[in-house]
Amino acid sequence: MVNLLATGYRAHELNIFSQKHEAIPFIKAAVTSRLVPLLDDGLEWLLSPGAIGFDLWAVEAALELKRDYPQLKISILTAYANVDEKWKEDRKLYYEGLLRQVDHHASVSKQPYEGVWQLTARDSLLVRKSDAMLLFYDEEMGEGSPRYFKERALRRQQDGDDYPLLTISAESIQSIADEARLAD
Repeated sequence: MVNLLATGYRAHELNIFSQKHEAIPFIKAAVTSRLVPLLDDGLEWLLSPGAIGFDLWAVEAALELKRDYPQLKISILTAYANVDEKWKEDRKLYYEGLLRQVDHHASVSKQPYEGVWQLTARDSLLVRKSDAMLLFYDEEMGEGSPRYFKERALRRQQDGDDYPLLTISAESIQSIADEARLAD
C-alpha cells in the first residue's frame, strides 16, 4: 500500500466546535496507531479531502509522524477553490498553517463552489488514486458524511479491487481516552 486516503466525520458531526476540544488528541492518537504499522510496511502518501474535522486531524497526526518517517508525504485535495473563504478567522489560520506544512495541496475544481458535482469529482479522484482508505466511521453514531466514502470503498471491493477499508470507531477512540486517563 502506497497511498492511503484518510477521511471521516466533520467536526460539527462530532459536536466539536473548537480545536481545543478534549477529544481531538485521542482521535489523533487513534490515527497514529493505525498509520505506524502502515508506514513500517511502506506507506508513502496520506491523502486528505481537507475538511475541518477528522480529515485535518489525520493530517496533523501524519505531520507529527514525519519526524520519525520522513518518507511520508501528505496531500490535501479539496473539491473547489477558496474552500475556506467563508470560515471564521481562527479556522482559516489553522487550515492555512496546515497547507504550509503539507507536501502537496490543490483543488480538483479551480472554481469556487458551484455544486455537489465538485465534491463528487474530488471523492472519485481520491478513491481512484488511493490504495486503501482509513475511515472514521461508526454505525452506531449514525451515517453522516463518511457514509459516501464508505460506499465508494465498498463499490471498489465489489468490483474486485483489493481496496482495504480500515476503520476507526468511536469505541476505539474511547478506549484510547480511557487508557490515557488511567495512566494519569
